[in-house]
Amino acid sequence: MKLGNRQQEAGNSKIPGVFGFVFCALLYALLSPANAQQANKLPRVGYLASDSRAPTRKAFRQGLVELGYVEGQNILIEWRFTEDKPDRFPELASQLVRLNVDVIVAGNSGVVSILHGATKTIPIVMATYGGDPVADGIVTSFAKPGGNITGVTSLSPELGGKQVELLKETLPKLSRLSVIWNPDESVTRVQRQEVQTVAASRGIQTLFGEVRITTDLDKAIEFATAERADALLVPRAGIFYLLRNRIVSLAAQHRLPGMYFASEFVQAGGLMSYSGNNDLQYKRAATYVDKILKGAKPADLPLEAPTKFDLVINLRAAKQIGLTIPPNVLARADRVIR
Repeated sequence: MKLGNRQQEAGNSKIPGVFGFVFCALLYALLSPANAQQANKLPRVGYLASDSRAPTRKAFRQGLVELGYVEGQNILIEWRFTEDKPDRFPELASQLVRLNVDVIVAGNSGVVSILHGATKTIPIVMATYGGDPVADGIVTSFAKPGGNITGVTSLSPELGGKQVELLKETLPKLSRLSVIWNPDESVTRVQRQEVQTVAASRGIQTLFGEVRITTDLDKAIEFATAERADALLVPRAGIFYLLRNRIVSLAAQHRLPGMYFASEFVQAGGLMSYSGNNDLQYKRAATYVDKILKGAKPADLPLEAPTKFDLVINLRAAKQIGLTIPPNVLARADRVIR
């Protein structure tokens, strides 16, 4: 009787051992590196831009937060910035492609074509694009992009004309307007025609100075001064954004009231800017990222154009060149730097 009990106890003692082995095996499988990585896999977004300090970065991140994304918790962002060294764009674009991120955000207009050439499979979201993406071969159409690129454009046919009108209201005697432009960028080609047309209708002569490379800038401003230009208009172009501090400095040096395509010029000391609201554009880019991460295809997501435009005026810059901003113009400003 005692022997039988011992045998039964011995048999029963094996049962916990078997279950323990199975439990450990399952635990190992669940915690193995491959499965742990799979369980913790978060969507990865690449973000490529020129300036890590630009407020647009904050606007994009805020857009994600409003959609329920928290960096490091339910989304990972691979930030890449050239810090205003455009020759680094191809290298950083290749990095993001090799990382095989789920989507790439083009934080500057100039990087879109580079990303377009770097990948035809990874979805690309434009946070801004100043040229004509259809004419440039970036997308098939605004309504049906047709490839791996979609997002927000900065293109507004009437923008250049509105900038001319605001300059005329600010400077009633404006008769000669200097415009720097880059023939290599479609965005400035588009704006040149609009600026020229509206200026002519207001009796303003336009003086165009080509700026393809950095060394062209001083010559263009000297040409404007020699031709007795009353003001300077700087249309959207990637090279001009990179040269914004130098452009603003030269305009002040030659006492040229300047109208610029981005508020960053005004923050750097320029007189005024009229452009699409950057914060809204970059927040809209976040909504595109959200849709793509949830399964939407870039080819089916229509492009968006800006719907709100901001006038920013720098009164310190006006005082520096001895200019008084008319009250009716000042009253329309969305932001005034005093």
